[in-house]
Amino acid sequence: MKAIQIVEFGGPEVLQYAEVNEPIPAPNEVRVKLYAAGVNPNETYIRTGTYSFYIPELPYTPGFDGAGVIDATGEGVTHLKVGDRVFVAALLAKRNTGTYAQKVVCDAKAVHRLPESISYEIGASLGIPALTAYRALFHRAKIKPGETVLIHGASGGVGLLAVQMAKGLGTTVIGTASTEEGKALVKASGATHVLDHITEDSMDKIMSLTQERGPDVIIEFLANVNLETDLKILAPYGRVVVVGNRGSIEINPRLAMMKEADILGLALWNALPEEYEESLHAVEAFLQNGILHPEIGEVLALEEAKKAHEQIINHKAHGKIILSID
Repeated sequence: MKAIQIVEFGGPEVLQYAEVNEPIPAPNEVRVKLYAAGVNPNETYIRTGTYSFYIPELPYTPGFDGAGVIDATGEGVTHLKVGDRVFVAALLAKRNTGTYAQKVVCDAKAVHRLPESISYEIGASLGIPALTAYRALFHRAKIKPGETVLIHGASGGVGLLAVQMAKGLGTTVIGTASTEEGKALVKASGATHVLDHITEDSMDKIMSLTQERGPDVIIEFLANVNLETDLKILAPYGRVVVVGNRGSIEINPRLAMMKEADILGLALWNALPEEYEESLHAVEAFLQNGILHPEIGEVLALEEAKKAHEQIINHKAHGKIILSID
């Protein structure tokens, strides 16, 4: 079968379109014939061999997310059968042969049914972004209906899904973005209010929208810039979940003390097995109920994986990049 293979770490040029052996599922594993694979930023870090969370053995086929049809099942698999339409979210799977390929083998628990009404492209766009959004909102922030949730940088892949999930639970969602296109996407995803990114000079806007109380929860994608501002506008006993960060920041801890605020870090790699499985079931339910509708960007052929990584690195991707697989 055809797959993208890495035989040495490096830049996008190490992503080679190659013929590889078809993987065979062991007990409690399934094989999926893939029609689409999602491309995630962390896969560009893994490709370099310098990613602290995961350094694979070479040769290596990248990819954790995908969608297709069950092609074979190993002994002990009861909840899936050959011919089922499914999505794959294999980040924490014990075995994952890589979704940048015509077929993937992984743990059966990492594979869930894809409703007939949902395209393979949308199914492949879930995985890491949807599980990150769910974990941020429900495992870390523990949001409740009626609360106000500020998603600071809501126009990205994780942010848009977080808007949809939080809105679906019955919270008031405030989303921020830096461009008119981004703000339109956040509004279309269900945000109650859409603003430019909150700064020291515009904190009054968020306070006015929350009757001077501030948001109960802030989902933060650029903590090295925004964390101190977040603490200033946060409601008493509020929670800031740090999903993204690109450096250091100096803050005054008294801001957290005065409000008894929680600053919560998040890395999907740290999810407990039961949390990961819960997240997958929840994403499947959100899909079936029409709560999730990911934004698909450019769709490229599998052999164009190099181009997909270049676009992510250069921040030229709008919406989720998908690899289409024949």
